[in-house]
Amino acid sequence: MFWNTYCFLIHICADRSLESTIQVQSSRLDVMVRAGGTSEKTEVDISLSPRVNSVKPSKTVAITDQATALVQAGVPVIRLAAGEPDFDTPAVIAEAGINAIREGYTRYTPNAGTLEVRSAICHKLKEENGLSYTPDEILVSNGAKQSILQAVLAVCSPGDEVIIPAPFWVSYPEMARLADATPVILPTLISENFLLDPKLLESKLTEKSRLLILCSPSNPTGSVYSRKLLEEIAQIVARHPRLLVLSDEIYEHIIYAPATHTSFAALPGMWERTLTVNGFSKAFAMTGWRLGYLAGPKHFVAACGKIQSQFTSGASSISQKAAVAALEMGYAGGEAVSTMVKAFRERRDFLVKSFGELEGVKISEPQGAFYLFLDFSSYYGAEAEGFGIIENSESLCRYLLDKAQVALVPGDAFGDDKCIRISYAASLSTLHAAVERIKKAVVPLWPPIPV
Repeated sequence: MFWNTYCFLIHICADRSLESTIQVQSSRLDVMVRAGGTSEKTEVDISLSPRVNSVKPSKTVAITDQATALVQAGVPVIRLAAGEPDFDTPAVIAEAGINAIREGYTRYTPNAGTLEVRSAICHKLKEENGLSYTPDEILVSNGAKQSILQAVLAVCSPGDEVIIPAPFWVSYPEMARLADATPVILPTLISENFLLDPKLLESKLTEKSRLLILCSPSNPTGSVYSRKLLEEIAQIVARHPRLLVLSDEIYEHIIYAPATHTSFAALPGMWERTLTVNGFSKAFAMTGWRLGYLAGPKHFVAACGKIQSQFTSGASSISQKAAVAALEMGYAGGEAVSTMVKAFRERRDFLVKSFGELEGVKISEPQGAFYLFLDFSSYYGAEAEGFGIIENSESLCRYLLDKAQVALVPGDAFGDDKCIRISYAASLSTLHAAVERIKKAVVPLWPPIPV
C-alpha cells in the first residue's frame, strides 16, 4: 500500500520544522571534524532564530511535492493541489524570452526592474485598473510572493497586527510572523461566499492594526469582492490612520462574467494607503518565470526596494523581457488569456455540478481564480473501512489520497477546517477521472453518523 510511502513523506515534511524539537532537546550537536588525517569530536550550535521557529512550512508546497514523489514512484496520483495553470506560456511570451537569451540580454538589471517593464506595468495599471503610477512607484520582484513578503516586512513593526480574512492564502500569516507582527484572522462564511463582513472588520481594528490583506479573486475560494463591498471596507479603512491595505490581485484576469475586478487603490482616498501586488504567473501561465510586481506610493515602494537590494537584487532579465511581451498581448491578456479563462470556466461548471450531486457537500460557486473550496464537514465522524475515522480536513485529504489517489489540500491550511481545496488547473478529462474517484471513495461514508 502506497500509504506507507505517503506517511514517510509526511514525516519528512514535518521534519522541516525539526528545529523546534532539536531546540528543546539540545541546541548543540556533537560532530566529527577531520583535520590533518585525524578525527576529533567538537560541538556545533544548531539552534535557529525564534522567528524561523515560529513559521510553518507551506502545506500546499509540501503536498504538491509529496504527490509528485508518489507519481515518480509509479503511483497514479491525480494532482489537484498546486495552483499552477496547466497551459503552456503563450508562444509570443516564450519567444521574447528566447530572443532575450539569443541577443545576450542576460545580465543584471536595475534592482527595481528595467525601465521598459516598469513603464509597461504603469501603462497596464492605467488602462486596465484606472491607476496612475510612475516607474519609480513600481518594484519588480522574483514573483508576487516576494513582493508581498517585502511589503509586510517594510511596513510592519514588532507587535503590529496584520488583518487577514479566512480562508486565506497559506503564506499570509507566516509572512506576518516573519515580520514579528501578529496575524489577526477574521472568519468568513460560505453562505456569504467567503467575503469579509465590514462590521466584523470594524469591530476587530485597534491602534495596533497596521495592514489589511485582501485577495480578489481569492485563493482558495475563488470569491470576488464587488466594488460596493470594497467601498464599504474603504470607508472603514479611512477612519484608521495607521491602517494600510495590501491588495493581492494576482488572479485579476481569471474572472468569470458577470463578476468584475476592482482594484482597491482605485477607490476614493485609497491610492495613498494601498500596496497593489500582481504578477505574471497565473493569467499568463508563467509560474516558472518567477516575476511579480508591487505598485504603491514611492515611500513604501522604495522601502521594499531597499529590502530587495539586500535580498535578491533585480529579477531575471530574461523574464522581464518576456513580461513586456505579455503586457503587449492586448487588454487583459488578449485572446490567449481569454481562451484559458473560458477553459477554466468550463471546468468550474463541471465541478460545481458534479459535487452538487453529493449529499452533504456545501458549495460557494467561484467567481474567479481556478479553485473550488468545498465544505465536506458533514462527512466528519464517518468511519472508513481500513482507514479509521474522518476527523477533519487533513484526515479527509489523507483518506482521499489513500483511497482515491487524488491529492487535494486540507482547508485547515487556509484557516477553515470545514473545507478542502481543489485546483481545477487541470484538463477536463483529468477532472472527470478525479471526480469519479472521489465520489467512489466518499459515497460509502454517507451518512457519517447513524441517527
